[in-house]
Amino acid sequence: MEDLIKAIILGIVEGLTEFLPVSSTGHMILTADLLNFTGERAKSFEIVVQLGAVLAVLVLYWRRFTGIIVDVLKFDLMHKRGINPMHLILAMVPAVIVGLLLHGFIKEYLFSPQTVLIGLVLGGILMIVAERAKVKVTAENVDGITYKQAFGIGLFQLLALWPGFSRSGSTISGGLLIGTSQKAAAEFTFIVSVPVMFGATLLDLVKSRDILTTQDLPVFLVGLAAAFIVAMLAVVTFLNLIKKLKLSWFAVYRFALAAIFLIFVVL
Repeated sequence: MEDLIKAIILGIVEGLTEFLPVSSTGHMILTADLLNFTGERAKSFEIVVQLGAVLAVLVLYWRRFTGIIVDVLKFDLMHKRGINPMHLILAMVPAVIVGLLLHGFIKEYLFSPQTVLIGLVLGGILMIVAERAKVKVTAENVDGITYKQAFGIGLFQLLALWPGFSRSGSTISGGLLIGTSQKAAAEFTFIVSVPVMFGATLLDLVKSRDILTTQDLPVFLVGLAAAFIVAMLAVVTFLNLIKKLKLSWFAVYRFALAAIFLIFVVL
């Protein structure tokens, strides 16, 4: 029962933070440390539970994903009506390659409170730099994103492999630096996160099969369900907020969180 309660708490944290530029993985690692939910099993949970939030995006954007699937089945990968499968492929390739090569290293050395604090600070600095760069916007909405911009956002997504950087924080910052609006980069990040997180979850489950048991299934499912329900509300809320809030506000939050955790927990 205690583990189920922890799973619900972590699922809520994941659902609230997955699509905010504050690092959901970082928040889960810090929260898990406070709950004393650690070890290889916990690291796998922190990856798998993100799938719950990603499923929320799949439901909210089902029409767009249906269109993308139809395009793939028709081998129409590069049509000119907004984003298409090639945009997703270009954005996914960097993370897929590096994630496969460094999966073991990332789980062993980067899933700790100390590395998360570093990621929170560096990610916050990146967000401030991107906001102040004032690059001319050439893609106001997600359908205006070019192939070059899609690949560029994919390269910035690599930073999210370091827990604490944040996928949305890295990709929105990257989008601003290469000419997309905040909203366009955010929506594109949501869409790309679906195949990326499905792949990351499958990879982790395969590689962690020796340490996971059927007894872990209820904990994983409860956390995933909690993340899904909360993320359904969080995605819509964030898309409304991103039109009004500056990235620097989220950066300040990241700095404050890192400082508080450093002072009261790490030291």
